[in-house]
Amino acid sequence: MGRIINVWFKEGRIYVTTDNGETLSRSLVDFPLLLNATNAERNDFRIVHDGEALRWDNIDEDIHVSSFYEPDKCEDNEIAMAFRLFPQLNVKQVAQYIGINYTLLSNYVNGSKKPSAARVALIKQGLHNLGNALMSV
Repeated sequence: MGRIINVWFKEGRIYVTTDNGETLSRSLVDFPLLLNATNAERNDFRIVHDGEALRWDNIDEDIHVSSFYEPDKCEDNEIAMAFRLFPQLNVKQVAQYIGINYTLLSNYVNGSKKPSAARVALIKQGLHNLGNALMSV
């Protein structure tokens, strides 16, 4: 595993180059703090631990080089993506609001289970209902 020597962002991804010549990337969806950060905040990082990690002090985010060797977590899971886009959502409370099992929703969110099309529709409708309720406040 190489050490990080260069970092950049493009089309919703973070890229790194390592000292052994590898170019690696991950979806920003897998790093909600970076996804929701401004470009200035994203670019305000330090390469730390002798190239083994990246640190963003202003948003309190750390990424180890080993993370770039993992597959993207939720590219094909709309439910996981929704919760990563809105990390302020409480999975347990949303599950209770929608009326589904908390553990099951947690498994969808962390990518360990993939919801059926019918389950995705049910969860999306619940999230839309929650959004409408919030808009009426």
